[in-house]
Amino acid sequence: MRRRYPIFKALGAHALALLAVAVVVVLFAQSLSLRPPLWAAVVLQALLANLLGHRFGLARGWLLFQAGFLPVALGLQALALPAWVYLAAFLLVLLLNWNSFRHGVPLYLTSAPATLRLKGLLLGQPVSFAFIDLGCGLAGPLCQLARAFPQAQFTGVETAPLSFFLAWLRSLPLRNCRIRYRNLWRTPLASYDVVYCFLSPLPMPAIWEKAQAELKPGARLVSNTFGIPGVEPDQTIALGDWRSTRLLVWEKRASMRPEQ
Repeated sequence: MRRRYPIFKALGAHALALLAVAVVVVLFAQSLSLRPPLWAAVVLQALLANLLGHRFGLARGWLLFQAGFLPVALGLQALALPAWVYLAAFLLVLLLNWNSFRHGVPLYLTSAPATLRLKGLLLGQPVSFAFIDLGCGLAGPLCQLARAFPQAQFTGVETAPLSFFLAWLRSLPLRNCRIRYRNLWRTPLASYDVVYCFLSPLPMPAIWEKAQAELKPGARLVSNTFGIPGVEPDQTIALGDWRSTRLLVWEKRASMRPEQ
């Protein structure tokens, strides 16, 4: 349950951090007759929640959430916004990041430099290659690649409701790009020449097993940033940006046998 729903880890880290800060505030008040300012307590809670989240194995996107949740919440409270604004914001985040709450895969957006390097990788493919993006998000890069390679076929799968709808709308003008509301684990990979994903560390071992079992010889698995434990990529392309983005490439060899 905790592996499928990292939200419980995040909430647990926040609860423990709040408890620790409350204990510190009470001790200061009783022993030293001092009351730390609110901003100091908020910063301490954010730091503790982030450290605990890292200890619990949360992905980088969750750590950013851990660090910023309480400061942002208090900042919004100071604005005295109507209650429906908070509800709308929560629903928006939920619909865009549904997979983050269920499977530990936040909405990561492929950057423009990464899309450009990915395009360079695809130049070596046959003209009519088939490409799939597992968890395509808003499908911006997928649509760009579909325009750049009009004779190839591009597919994106997504299950976050709002992300899927926006991606589907963006793909409508493109004849060679289609977006499917489908779980990536139920998506066969045998017909694709290139499989791309930008997920999180959590599902990568299972992605490798799926690729080994289903990819045809010569097909490529490309992961943005997140590697596969114990499996060295055939090619690593570092972008040198602030996110330390890398494109990790594995090629299915004819000698590899699907796992039984």
